[in-house]
Amino acid sequence: MTRLDTIRPLALFLLLTLAAILRCLPASAAQPETLTVAGGCFWCVEADFEKVPGVIEAVSGYTGGTVKNPTYKQVTGGNTGHYEAVRITFDPAKVSRERLLDMFFRSIDPTDAGGQFCDRGPSYRTAIFVSNKGEKAIAEQAKARAQTDLGQKIVTPILSASAFYPAEAYHQDYYKGTKIVLTRFGPKRQASAYKAYRKACGRDARVRQLWGDAAPFAGS
Repeated sequence: MTRLDTIRPLALFLLLTLAAILRCLPASAAQPETLTVAGGCFWCVEADFEKVPGVIEAVSGYTGGTVKNPTYKQVTGGNTGHYEAVRITFDPAKVSRERLLDMFFRSIDPTDAGGQFCDRGPSYRTAIFVSNKGEKAIAEQAKARAQTDLGQKIVTPILSASAFYPAEAYHQDYYKGTKIVLTRFGPKRQASAYKAYRKACGRDARVRQLWGDAAPFAGS
């Protein structure tokens, strides 16, 4: 037997052993990705998407405008160009960008160019913000699917991403807050105030009217 004949079985054994070890190792975790959307009141969008399996967090904020570090008062005043938006961080191994965009379209009124539900004005318009050609293509495909399913013209634009400014701390997780706030419904805990606002604004009623059983969050 030559030396080469001796080495070959050993090399094969080592390769098979290495392959077995690699199969036992956990797969590399997918890097988190972000999706930024504007769907009217950011409290509602944040509350909806934080319930989705695979979403790591949703942050309310402002984007699309020209003013750096804007305040809520400035944005809702309508002179900053900013949208109330939500930056969704998600695990693409658990939920896809396509799935999130399909859910987004079916959680808003994408036929309304002047705001959403009872909230009117530029800061409450809908939009999707993209960072590259791949994200834009996925968003355009989701928009086309939604328009086909709805049978109406969708006016939600797909825009180039710009700086995202997190909103003030009291806006984050507003839907589950425990602080007492004064509302037009009287003093209420934030969570109760949020539910009262959402119902009074007619968000879920309009979404159900448009999308029926395809609405993923109506009644949340």
